[in-house]
Amino acid sequence: MNRHKNIVFHVALWLLVWSTAWIFSGSDFQFVLENGMVLIFQIIVIAVLIYLTVPYLLLRRKYILFAVASIAVVVGLTLILTNVIPWSGGMVNEPNMGTLPGPRPGPRFDGGRPLQELRRPPSRFFINLLLITIAYIIATLVEIFLFAQRKEEEIIINKNEALQTELKLLKSQINPHFLFNALNNIYALSAIDAGRTQKSISYLSDMLRYVLYECEQEIVPLYKEIDYIENYIKLFSLKSSKTYPISTTFSIEDQNVPIVPMLLIPFLENALKHSNIEKIEGTFINLKITSFTDGIDFELENSKPEHVVVKDDVGGIGIENVKKRLAILYPDRHELVINETSKAFKVNLKLRLHE
Repeated sequence: MNRHKNIVFHVALWLLVWSTAWIFSGSDFQFVLENGMVLIFQIIVIAVLIYLTVPYLLLRRKYILFAVASIAVVVGLTLILTNVIPWSGGMVNEPNMGTLPGPRPGPRFDGGRPLQELRRPPSRFFINLLLITIAYIIATLVEIFLFAQRKEEEIIINKNEALQTELKLLKSQINPHFLFNALNNIYALSAIDAGRTQKSISYLSDMLRYVLYECEQEIVPLYKEIDYIENYIKLFSLKSSKTYPISTTFSIEDQNVPIVPMLLIPFLENALKHSNIEKIEGTFINLKITSFTDGIDFELENSKPEHVVVKDDVGGIGIENVKKRLAILYPDRHELVINETSKAFKVNLKLRLHE
């Protein structure tokens, strides 16, 4: 279908060109008789280009064959037009001297040679070759441009599909990881207090509802993400009767500021896992979220134990996961700074919601 549209475009273009030339020639019907066949052969050579030489040679990178075939087609059609079609003039209109009244002017000379010989117009073959070649070259350039445009559109579509696939994969990594950690916490709590176990199941129910339903959307209001974070901390805190040194500060100017779901929680998971917060003494987690009209600031700092504490065999997907999602969802609109010392691990994430 695109090829049919292309041939219609080129026919319309050359009809416009020849119509303009016909108007400037004085709208003489003789002009149509002498040059109409040139237009027809231009259309033929363009059709050969669009339906044969471009798709089967040029686009398949057979450049030498394309060049040879192009020269053969252009020269062959020009020879047919010039020698087989006797009334094709190629825009050469010689005056009819026999119709002029009065005596016929004699030949004039310039430097010993007849002036008519010095000013002899180009041959009909050359003019026809020039016109057909121009049509062929213009059509080739248009086809190359349209092909490049189509390839660019395909690249954009494929890239978007790849990004969506990667996002779905990253989400599928988050949810099982979250559920695994939550169930571990409830299991640990069940051996301590049945009543608090019921509360933890209630928190888990709210969190699962958010993960299974809200997270299917591309963006959610910030307050829902904060509710999820608070429930996560409450669920974790129920593991012990002691108070964990976890502080949270939420300065929310607009609670409906949009954010990608499950973007912040991996940082908290990482802090709870590696800060050795269960030790309580000498440990800490400080969380601060600030939102304004067109941005969100997220700060999280946690203590680091002197020796690495291995909690489970599952892990390693948290921060790397977030970095990939940020690169896809907030390209050039985020700033992630991670500072690590021997005693603390600090994350500072700034999101700009608009370009």
